[in-house]
Amino acid sequence: MTPILATQNVRLSYGEKEALHGIDLNFDEHSITALIGPSGCGKSTYLRCLNRMNDLIADTTVTGSFQFHEQDIYAPTTNLVELRKQIGMVFQQPNPFPFSLYENVTYGLKLAGHNDKRFLDEQVERALRQAAIWEEVKDDLHKNAFLFSGGQQQRICIARLLAVQPDIILLDEPTSALDPISSAQIEETLLTLKNDYTIIIVTHNLQQASRVADRTAFMLNGDLVEVDSTSQLFTQPAHQQTSDYLNGKFG
Repeated sequence: MTPILATQNVRLSYGEKEALHGIDLNFDEHSITALIGPSGCGKSTYLRCLNRMNDLIADTTVTGSFQFHEQDIYAPTTNLVELRKQIGMVFQQPNPFPFSLYENVTYGLKLAGHNDKRFLDEQVERALRQAAIWEEVKDDLHKNAFLFSGGQQQRICIARLLAVQPDIILLDEPTSALDPISSAQIEETLLTLKNDYTIIIVTHNLQQASRVADRTAFMLNGDLVEVDSTSQLFTQPAHQQTSDYLNGKFG
């Protein structure tokens, strides 16, 4: 099966310092892949390469092959707005816009030229249901998004992303700022979403990776040490470095 996203020999440098040293990773449709490793290992840096968020950082050079639906993400003709609609990102801290929940979720749709209220209403409900928050917020759609709890805000951000129907969802430590109950709700949401989306999640929480990911990739010092099915990597890792990390000997 052809992967929805295939990356080969990914290297990234900040000035003269190389932070990623030739990463080869592929991602299949309707799956969850977790990127794990200690702080500073390059997992978030790699994740941001996948929708060119590193373009925003001065003096950054990215090389390698990035094939999304067999098209080159880094081609000069790539439309970055369209790319980030198809490969969307949810960040560590919830970052709703400072207006109503409804306006948050419809933001991307309106940017794309959709203004029909009936269509927008339908998409808001669909996205909020997919983000598993509709029942909690359906009577508060015009309430400022900042007034919801942290866990609700993060699911609103997920709904905002889902409204434009991306192919791939990137999540950079999406539950690290949340309490355990909110984190569990996000995890349950992700397990449902993989039926319709490809999900790539950076997490420091090894238990979270073991619960939600189909495949797990372990990174260390800018290198990909190994990638395997989550059950295989957690029970029979191929490398001693992976075993040491999983057993808390560093990280």
